[in-house]
Amino acid sequence: QVQLVESGGGLVQAGGSLRLSCAASGRTFSNYGMGWFRQAPGKEREFVAVISWNGSTKYYADSVKGRFTISRVDTINTVYLQMNSLKPEDTAVYYCAAALYAISRDGTRVSHWGQGTQVTVSS
Repeated sequence: QVQLVESGGGLVQAGGSLRLSCAASGRTFSNYGMGWFRQAPGKEREFVAVISWNGSTKYYADSVKGRFTISRVDTINTVYLQMNSLKPEDTAVYYCAAALYAISRDGTRVSHWGQGTQVTVSS
């Protein structure tokens, strides 16, 4: 099965930038849609961004659109989330996710989850 390992989280000041990485291992990474979700304390997990298996389709949550960019480099089995203009409300544990071909925004098709990486944005 696919295993996902996130990295790149940490503490950043408001207005700053951070890049999260998700390294995948296992069967045929190129056939999987990839995405990012996040969960803040006391809140439900929410959709952040997804990219289809062939990179042709991307979707972003309204709260991050224009600030975050999802991308993938299949040759190294890695998906990135570039986060710019960070706000304190972006503070959460960020989870990488994978599903065959595409991930739905509600996460119901996700078959693999990463362990999560903490992002904290200070004001």
